[in-house]
Amino acid sequence: MARPTMDDVAARAGVSRALVSLVMRGSPKVSDQRRTAVLRAAEELGYSPHAMARSLASRTSHVLGVMVSDLHNAFFAEVVDGLDAVAREQGFDLIINTGGRSPARERRALQSLLSFRPAGLALLSPVVPSAAIKAAVDQTPVVLVARSSRLSIVDTINDDGERGIALAVDHLVSLGHRRIAHLDGGEGTQAAPRRRGYLAAMAAHGLEPHVVSSEYTDAAGAKAIQGLLDGDVPTAIISCNDFNAVGAISALEDAGYRVPQDVSVVGYDNTSLAALRHVSLTTIDQPRNEFGRLAAEALLQRVRGERTEPVRHLLHPALIVRSTTAPPRGRR
Repeated sequence: MARPTMDDVAARAGVSRALVSLVMRGSPKVSDQRRTAVLRAAEELGYSPHAMARSLASRTSHVLGVMVSDLHNAFFAEVVDGLDAVAREQGFDLIINTGGRSPARERRALQSLLSFRPAGLALLSPVVPSAAIKAAVDQTPVVLVARSSRLSIVDTINDDGERGIALAVDHLVSLGHRRIAHLDGGEGTQAAPRRRGYLAAMAAHGLEPHVVSSEYTDAAGAKAIQGLLDGDVPTAIISCNDFNAVGAISALEDAGYRVPQDVSVVGYDNTSLAALRHVSLTTIDQPRNEFGRLAAEALLQRVRGERTEPVRHLLHPALIVRSTTAPPRGRR
């Protein structure tokens, strides 16, 4: 059977195609009588999901939009789990899109999500400019996860990245490491506070810092190691996230270095990847599920009009010691 079209809906409702288009876009320029007729015809023909038809009819929505920075990173999947749990408890569904860590793609992803007229948006580690976020808030409430903001009209959920990296530095120093490099997140969100935390912790221990520009991917971690191999290879590396750390470990092993016997490696996030037995990555834990739950709760408070002042959740990270860190050679 052919899929029903907007023309079919118009014929069934006895109106023009242009009016059907206005109704489907949620235009306020349509009378309630005609809006009801169009939505009834659309539902009878199966033109749009019943939930969307009800939302258009009542001008309310029970859908939350979620934009994920990188679908390849397990961190975001675990945040979405927390979001989804709270949303379902409150009778909301999620629509998920990705921007692929590209500002241009994220702008398009934002517009796509907004076209569904969601009750609110959760943006997970977005890289779009603040102006784009502010423009989205003009249409619906927004919460940011793993990104800070000075906008009073958005809520934020973050971990204390400076403290998290300091925990990693302290752990490696306690094992006897002195030459500790940091593969940072480049221009990515939360890279700056982690970089500050690394520099401050190294200074506190009287150590010379070595920041290597990188990104939140395994390929970037491997590439950063290739650059390090041309010089004095450090005895320990702190990666910007678990994904980056796995790439770094792979490149080290390909070059003949053993982890942790020759080089210790610490990740960040404590994703399910880090806990795999054959990976067993020492890492900094972020409560990913809690991020998602807090984000959904903050968003739904805005949706229900329960508050207007911003919330700024800053969660405490924790060190998780596994098998990729050990004392440097000569200290065992």
